[in-house]
Amino acid sequence: MRTAHIVETVRAAEGALLAQLPEGTLMRRAAFGLASVCVRILPRVSGARVVLLVGSGDNGGDALFAGAELARRGAAVTAVGAGRTLHERGLAALRAAGGRTASVEQAAALVAGADLVVDGLVGIGVRGALREPHASLAALTESTDAAVVAVDLPSGVDADTGAVPGASVRADVTVTFGTYKPGLLVDPGAGRAGVVEFVDIGLAPQLPDPDLVSFQAEDVAALLPRPTAESDKYRRGVLALAAGSNRYRGAAVLAAGGALRTGVGLLRYVGEPEVAREVVARWPETVASALDPVDPVASLPQRVAAWVIGPGRGLHPAALAELEAVLASDVPVLVDADALTLLARNPALVRERTAPTLLTPHAGELTRLLPGVERADVEAHRLDYARRAAAEYGCTVLVKGSTTLVAEPNRAVAANPTGTPLLATAGSGDVLAGMIGALLATGLPPWEAAACGAYLHGMAARLAHGGAPISASDLFDAIPRAISAVVYRE
Repeated sequence: MRTAHIVETVRAAEGALLAQLPEGTLMRRAAFGLASVCVRILPRVSGARVVLLVGSGDNGGDALFAGAELARRGAAVTAVGAGRTLHERGLAALRAAGGRTASVEQAAALVAGADLVVDGLVGIGVRGALREPHASLAALTESTDAAVVAVDLPSGVDADTGAVPGASVRADVTVTFGTYKPGLLVDPGAGRAGVVEFVDIGLAPQLPDPDLVSFQAEDVAALLPRPTAESDKYRRGVLALAAGSNRYRGAAVLAAGGALRTGVGLLRYVGEPEVAREVVARWPETVASALDPVDPVASLPQRVAAWVIGPGRGLHPAALAELEAVLASDVPVLVDADALTLLARNPALVRERTAPTLLTPHAGELTRLLPGVERADVEAHRLDYARRAAAEYGCTVLVKGSTTLVAEPNRAVAANPTGTPLLATAGSGDVLAGMIGALLATGLPPWEAAACGAYLHGMAARLAHGGAPISASDLFDAIPRAISAVVYRE
């Protein structure tokens, strides 16, 4: 599992470690790790043209010391200083190794002719948009053909949130030290970081529990329920599904498929008669029942382990009565799509609930749950709003999007690493709801079920057609393949 810490925590840990080490030890460790990654990236070091974009802070010092190492190996290294002063010992080391300096005015020509550009403009503590000349230097990385390596974090990305309030470096590789930073794992910052390489500088013993985590395959494999010799359909979980309507019949079929292909023991579907028939026609293993038009609440299945409610269900009074009845139960409930809109009108339905609840909004739906918030704000500050929604509703919240986030009060946020634009297709969220619902029914708590479901959902999209475009129903056959790939590391 990748673990990330906010800047305040990192600074405290660095301070504790610095007090135990000779002066300059941490920077030497970081610079050596940075140089080692640069060596791997360059086809050959001797004769390579390397440009360092450096500010006056420690990130600039890391870049200068790494540049000195590359210069000693025969690279032609030039440092462009953005600050009034540069790290004194780093600059001396670069010059002693044969490196040189250049002015900001020369930067564009140097970057255009470089084989490698190293971004050491600002450190992780910088907030807000980059100022000049840093902003103009960062913008040069947008169009260069050179490989771009960021030191610890791409300049212009907020380390704690991933927000990008102005110009920023677009890195091919980011070399981060000691611990991951949340901004490397959450869009839009994650999209600027490229491949993230971790360098251990000995910080781990000084770090507390993380602020953000990113599941890896082995973490998902450790949590996924597996059938045993004693398993039967009830022990493997009974999921109730209230999805789809005469207008949106596909939502029911898609959510049911997501649940069944993820391995739920028994799926109990309830819906309008025509929809129920379509679900059974596609998934004959489903136990389906039709809603009573006079008393729809009386039709809801009992003795289930978890509920999924909302995809394509509608906003009519019967849907509200159904949602109220489901949330009055004592089993885990996943609330999605139309049910989120109904919930936004009466948040107390969840805020006063004691049983586990999972909300799965996309950015637009989250704005309904958090009145006064604009969609653009959510997309620019995903981490902040995921945490806020979890705190205000007192439950687990999965925010779908370019980086799917799972937030829960008083717990690290989980950032999903398998997200892909392939999932930007109608109905993929319905499949995800079914997948997570299946994991809830098998006994996983909401945070774990959501993180595992999102991971498998993204992996299934990548496996479905080898990276070619997909539709939501293409995920059905790919879900077992994703589970197999995670469990057996195929």
